Amino acid sequence: MKPGSEGCEECLALGDGWVHLRMCLSCGHVGCCDSSKNRHATGHHHRTAHPIAASHEPGETWAWCYADKIMLDVA
Repeated sequence: MKPGSEGCEECLALGDGWVHLRMCLSCGHVGCCDSSKNRHATGHHHRTAHPIAASHEPGETWAWCYADKIMLDVA
């Protein structure tokens, strides 16, 4: 995600404004969550096999391990 961006860069490039974001803890890629029609965060996991994404939303402090399908406490 570029500094000052308002959402998922892949969604914005498609003309969508999805903003519920997840960040890959391996490389920092930011994509839209699974509630979006595009599911770019999960797509990033499928392309890269990076195992863990964290919420990139204000006030949320959870992470998701795609490999094990578990929630992680990142506090």
